[in-house]
Amino acid sequence: MKLKTKVLLSVVVIHGIFIYLLTELYAVNRTAFLIAETLLFISLIFSYWLYNSISRTFDTISSGIETLKDKDFSAKLNKIGHPETDELIYVYNLMIDQLRQERLLKVEKNSFLEKLIEASPSGIIIFDFNGYIATANPAAQEMLGLLQDGLLGKAMNEIPGRLAEELGTLEINNPKVINLNGLKSYKCHKATFSDLGYARTFVTIEELTREIYIREKNAYEKVIKMMSHEVNNSIGAINSILNSCLNYKGQLKLDDREDYERALNISISRNNNLSNLMSNFARVIRVPEPIKHQVELASLLRSVIRLMDPEAGKKELNWLWEVDDPTFEAFADYQQLEQVFINILKNAIEAVNLSGTIRIQILASAKTISIANTGPGISDEVSQMLFTPFFSTTKNGQGIGLMLTREILYNHDFKFSLQSSGQWTEFKIVM
Repeated sequence: MKLKTKVLLSVVVIHGIFIYLLTELYAVNRTAFLIAETLLFISLIFSYWLYNSISRTFDTISSGIETLKDKDFSAKLNKIGHPETDELIYVYNLMIDQLRQERLLKVEKNSFLEKLIEASPSGIIIFDFNGYIATANPAAQEMLGLLQDGLLGKAMNEIPGRLAEELGTLEINNPKVINLNGLKSYKCHKATFSDLGYARTFVTIEELTREIYIREKNAYEKVIKMMSHEVNNSIGAINSILNSCLNYKGQLKLDDREDYERALNISISRNNNLSNLMSNFARVIRVPEPIKHQVELASLLRSVIRLMDPEAGKKELNWLWEVDDPTFEAFADYQQLEQVFINILKNAIEAVNLSGTIRIQILASAKTISIANTGPGISDEVSQMLFTPFFSTTKNGQGIGLMLTREILYNHDFKFSLQSSGQWTEFKIVM
């Protein structure tokens, strides 16, 4: 029973008793009856006013309670003319203003945070209370190679790919740099936040490929320039002395002359080879800006394959072509792109055993070129070192081919990858 109902019942009962007593008083004392009747009338008026005031107060409080239940922070209460109640209403309206302001601020912050996560170039994955993926922003979807529908509601160990596998091993507040195929590098960090009083986890993925590449390039550029300067200066002076010494071969005995000349020529040849080696290194850091125009890719690849015929002829190779548009063109530097295809095909031919297949795919619909070969594939250890400066798995290799290829493709803003899958080792370029 509500309090105002109790007040109303109390007033009715009390005044009912007074009316009964008045009927008894009417027979005893008419004067006292009239006075008591007047007082009863005044009491009824006062009781009505009091009940009406209490009722308005209770109705106002009930209205405020319903507003709070409905989480409607836009409605305020009007003052009813009672100082105590009006003070309570003032405090209530002040509280409503603060709640509305905080709610608005929270909504704006949440909206800003959602847009920030959505637009962030870093991958962000948020997990639910059970450790399943609740949200993944577009950057994370691109890094993992899946759309959000393929990620939501799954644990990291259910996502294919080495990046997802590495993310599944992350420890909280223990950042880790993950290197994929020697080409992509990611700094990953796992942390927690509170939601409804419970801990939830999230992972951030920051791509470091470009930053690491720039630092590597700056480092080996300085080293190569210093080495090239010192070696070429020394070789020039040494070869000049050696050539001068050759002029004195006529003064030697005939038996000694041949050995003397051969020793000096070998030294000069070795110096020239060393100079060529330094020139190859210097060529990597002096790749000019591409002069771009439309290049027909199928025609370019066929001309490169003809150029590689002597080396390819040493093995039994089966060339497999898959072209959806023979006229597919790319906006690129012809000479630089030719050098890229030479390096890739040279590696593909060397990777094939005595016999095998080299597959060339030109997919205009996907704007990609793929050069794949059969063979032993790339081991996990070697995949971590791919595109590392001066790293090579071939005998007497200088590790320059992939460096130069990476430099040219970066300058063209082409995406590329090199990895083994099944029987194929594939170099893919997205134009």
